[in-house]
Amino acid sequence: MVNAIKEMRSEMVKGAKAAQYGIEAALPRAAGGVGDPIMQEAIRRSKNIKRVAEYEKRFLEVQILIERVAGDREVQVLNWMLDGKSQRWIGQQMVLAATSTKRIKDNIVKQMMK
Repeated sequence: MVNAIKEMRSEMVKGAKAAQYGIEAALPRAAGGVGDPIMQEAIRRSKNIKRVAEYEKRFLEVQILIERVAGDREVQVLNWMLDGKSQRWIGQQMVLAATSTKRIKDNIVKQMMK
């Protein structure tokens, strides 16, 4: 989730894409309405900002609940998950089967929901 937030934030910094040179610059541009590419880009960015805010909210909720997680394996799996590692990668690093990794993740969720 952290990686997704970083990626979305980096996209928000970039400017809107509009042709400034070549044949595309000579073509007529759509004005107003839904067909306006600038307006579409603004709408897309607005949705992206809302999505980033939602991700950040979820991430903060998880960080608050981290203290409830007990057990060395659970803490290690949770930290790797927060770093954006996949369950498959975590299982390979800890030499665990996929079902064991999933079970540990389920235990983490149960501990957080207590």
